[in-house]
Amino acid sequence: MAEAAQSTRKKIIFSGIQPTGTFTLGNYLGAVKNWGPLQDEYFCYYSIVNMHAITVRQDPKLLRENTLAAYALLLACGIDPQKSVAFIQSHVKTHAELSWVLSCFCQFGELSRMTQFKDKSAKHPEDINAGLFTYPVLMAADILLYQADLVPVGIDQKQHLELARNVAQRFNSVYGNTFTLPDGYIPKLAAKVMSLQDPTKKMSKSDENPKACIAILDKPETIIKKFKSAVTDSEAVVAYREGKDGINNLMSIYSAVTGKGFEEIEQEFVGKGYGDFKVAVGEAVVDELRPVRERFDELMKNKDYLETCYREGAAKAEAFSQRTLDKVHKKIGFFAK
Repeated sequence: MAEAAQSTRKKIIFSGIQPTGTFTLGNYLGAVKNWGPLQDEYFCYYSIVNMHAITVRQDPKLLRENTLAAYALLLACGIDPQKSVAFIQSHVKTHAELSWVLSCFCQFGELSRMTQFKDKSAKHPEDINAGLFTYPVLMAADILLYQADLVPVGIDQKQHLELARNVAQRFNSVYGNTFTLPDGYIPKLAAKVMSLQDPTKKMSKSDENPKACIAILDKPETIIKKFKSAVTDSEAVVAYREGKDGINNLMSIYSAVTGKGFEEIEQEFVGKGYGDFKVAVGEAVVDELRPVRERFDELMKNKDYLETCYREGAAKAEAFSQRTLDKVHKKIGFFAK
């Protein structure tokens, strides 16, 4: 009977996103767009991971504003707080508590190999703090607290997921089956959206060139303008193949928002120039993002509703995650409260 119940239960998904500014088109197509539909198939936990954000010095007022805006954006992108548990990380104390335990099961060498630690250390040499070094352990705690089966991750986050699996396996091997080993959920299309100005690099909100990145709250005219200035090549042929990084990126974006395959897109633009193609991609993105912008504006005018949602979400998240933490504490030899 227990085996039947286990086989029919919904799998659990955990995903978190930092409140460091507006989501990019890359965030949206690579992860956030998929979160809404996942709610019907999986039991989902979605968190604004503001504790991760402070590894880089933040303006307190701006961090609070960005945290609320990021939460509103989650809902605007289709997260239903009645179907999923949507919460703010710092409201749930179990994350920090489990992180300390897991840090004692994570090797120094593992953390020193983390690519993002190296990248952020290079960007912020004046503040290479311990939190920056150990935040992958907190990320592992975020995931393992909820016994997550799947974690929607971008390609660049696979290293962190692998660390979470390693730490979970290490703990399980010492204390018995405690944590579920999470697998990555990587969407097939546009898992990695590239910069519009340098298509060899990932689209990033920290890019110094404002034309390189589309924010999902950008105005329609801004989106069209940025796509018109996107870097392409001199062939003037809309085709997906090696050596056409700019066009390949635009085709991936167009495919992700329209559902059209690459061959269909190539046929659509036979005999047409890059100018027509860029405008078409821009218009398709504008249409895709319009309901998100409109819903976001509505939610930000109703902060009482947002507060009700994130407080209820935190209470649900803590109730579930406390069970995992209690189990961990008992196994390592801590007294129960």
